[in-house]
Amino acid sequence: MKSKTTAIILSVLLGQLGVDRFYLGYVGLGVVKLITCGGFGIWWLIDLIMICTGSLKPADDSDYVN
Repeated sequence: MKSKTTAIILSVLLGQLGVDRFYLGYVGLGVVKLITCGGFGIWWLIDLIMICTGSLKPADDSDYVN
């Protein structure tokens, strides 16, 4: 189980490097996000919003801890 707070912090601080996607278990998308610098800033912002609203869950389809 992954922490939503940790995912948000990683997305804010290192989201443009794909660290939030790696943390959530989406390794392939994390690599693409790393190569494109967070989708040129747009993908990073969308991921941040999706994590905050709870629509982006961990890859194993589990719920967040908090």
